Amino acid sequence: MAIQIKAPQFPESIEEGSIATWHKQVGEAVSRDELIVDIETDKTVLEVVAADDGVLTEVMKKEGDVVSSQEPIGKIEVGAVVASTLEKRVEAAPAAEPHLDTVVVANPAARKLAEENNIDLASLSGTGKDGRILKEDVQNAMTAPAADTPVAEEPAKLVVPISLSERAEKRVPMTRLRATIAKRLLDAQHNAAMLTTFNEVNMGPLMQLRKQYKELFEKTHNGTRLGFMGFFVKAAAEALKRFPAVNASIDGNDIVYHGYYDIGVAVSTERGLVVPVLRDCDRMSIAEVEGGIRSYAVAAQEGKLAIEDMTGGTFTITNGGVFGSLLSTPILNPPQTAILGMHKIQERPMAVTGQVVIQPMMYLALSYDHRMIDGKDAVQFLVAIKDMLEDPARMLLDV
Repeated sequence: MAIQIKAPQFPESIEEGSIATWHKQVGEAVSRDELIVDIETDKTVLEVVAADDGVLTEVMKKEGDVVSSQEPIGKIEVGAVVASTLEKRVEAAPAAEPHLDTVVVANPAARKLAEENNIDLASLSGTGKDGRILKEDVQNAMTAPAADTPVAEEPAKLVVPISLSERAEKRVPMTRLRATIAKRLLDAQHNAAMLTTFNEVNMGPLMQLRKQYKELFEKTHNGTRLGFMGFFVKAAAEALKRFPAVNASIDGNDIVYHGYYDIGVAVSTERGLVVPVLRDCDRMSIAEVEGGIRSYAVAAQEGKLAIEDMTGGTFTITNGGVFGSLLSTPILNPPQTAILGMHKIQERPMAVTGQVVIQPMMYLALSYDHRMIDGKDAVQFLVAIKDMLEDPARMLLDV
């Protein structure tokens, strides 16, 4: 009995996806709940598993093809085994090709690329599972220098040696996630009156607090490490309470004031930037914030973030400092009207009560939509965060 493999039901905010990777090829055995194919959407990668034991008999959608919700993408022959499938193939094969050991195992994308460039697959060594030839193997063969062949003698010419390896190019399609990020960033710049205000914060008090309680914090909270992001999230949540316009969004000609504080934390992955959201940050402890960020970061690197993890959000924090950024202007994450940018901690000479003192300083940047937020509110919001970070007791005393 054959059963169809279907794309999952996409949420309302996602119309379609594209086939990212087939983990099984036609003729291979599959087990119930085994991963068969990854489908990439605008926000995350969804995994499709086998509904029963059997053999993958048909692939209807190739890697890169666009699929919609519940669209059939392949078939599984339930109860079949690989041996019986091979026997049927041998019986149906023409008499001119009786030797199975001459069959080259390659991905469909690799075969197509080889045919287009007249490359003999039998001459390649596959780097995939069980020696399977991948598309990358064909691309490597295309860029490899050709073997020396005898040529007829010609008059001597001035030859300028050029190393092709130094001028290599590689063209790959933009991933759906990367394309969506690009579109949203352009929309943010075109559709918002975006402005950035800056300030700086003395990180000395936080660094001293972290140094004093780091080990005790980790023991008390089951291995959760004390970082700086927990303090920034809590300070932002308190500041958002004082400046509701920064926590609002614009919907057409309406202003939507949110009575909750869902803060997104930007996480960099190989596929692109994702922004998982911490819900009700004003009610969370610093330990809960740190634990939530760590869980999201692990899930993001493994491609396990769910759609609901990245939807919503009333404010965003991005930390370019982990990559060494000293100063930048973050771009809004629509429909939000503000985003806070953290940067590298760097020691600088500062004037303190008439004396020059070396202090660990960080530049803060707040980008905001000037249609919604006045410059006065934006500056005071950033100053409120600065004050709470330089004197963490303010967060406890709500002053």
